[in-house]
Amino acid sequence: MAIRIFVTGGTFDKEYDEIRGALQFRNSHLQEMLDMGRCRLEVRVTTLMLVDSLEMTDDDRAAIVAACRACRESRIVITHGTDTMVQTAGAVAASVPEKTIVLTGAMIPIAFGSSDGLFNLGSALSFVQVLSPGTYLAMNGRYFPWDGVRKNRESGVFEAL
Repeated sequence: MAIRIFVTGGTFDKEYDEIRGALQFRNSHLQEMLDMGRCRLEVRVTTLMLVDSLEMTDDDRAAIVAACRACRESRIVITHGTDTMVQTAGAVAASVPEKTIVLTGAMIPIAFGSSDGLFNLGSALSFVQVLSPGTYLAMNGRYFPWDGVRKNRESGVFEAL
């Protein structure tokens, strides 16, 4: 069973620009993360975009939905920024109910070395293999139905509603 991974950006793939003193995108770190985790699953990685989720548009979400619909895999992981992950999950859930789709992200960029991203990616890859069709979020070792979770901005974790 192959798993499709769609990269959309978010903190997962940000790096620190020392000249400007800001976080930015250069390239995705997904393949490096899969290698570090010694992933032995059959995965197909496609980078759809590298955007901060706060800057994600309805057209971006439509592109994610179209990619999920069009791919032949029935198990999909989407890397995404945490700020609007639930919103994108809602768009995906409304249009692609027959596939198992797990969105995940990170609070700290993988380039920083102490990121939660590697753990979250591993969790998402595990959950997508065993969950029933539907759309979920995987963060902090837990999975949540897309419509039963929120990001707690005070504690920096996702929690059930």
